[in-house]
Amino acid sequence: MAILVKAEMTGVTTDQYDALNSKLQALPGNPFEGCLSHVCVATDSGLVIHDLWESEQDMQKFMGLVMPMAQEMGLPQGSQPEIRQVHNYWTP
Repeated sequence: MAILVKAEMTGVTTDQYDALNSKLQALPGNPFEGCLSHVCVATDSGLVIHDLWESEQDMQKFMGLVMPMAQEMGLPQGSQPEIRQVHNYWTP
């Protein structure tokens, strides 16, 4: 079942996000497998990420890749993401 994830990343800049994203995209295979949609929005205090995942298992697999990279880069630890079950979604 699809899930919507909202993660608030206080203290993270768009430059830090771009650097982390570049590292992820350089990984072999598809580290984003199962991600249906991704949106990153800059705020006054950092970033807010909204992801639509095919399943929580796909999201957890991705988190297993991204979290060690983020820690290695010294990015601030964000709060626990908000995860909601999706009733319906569509893509135009």
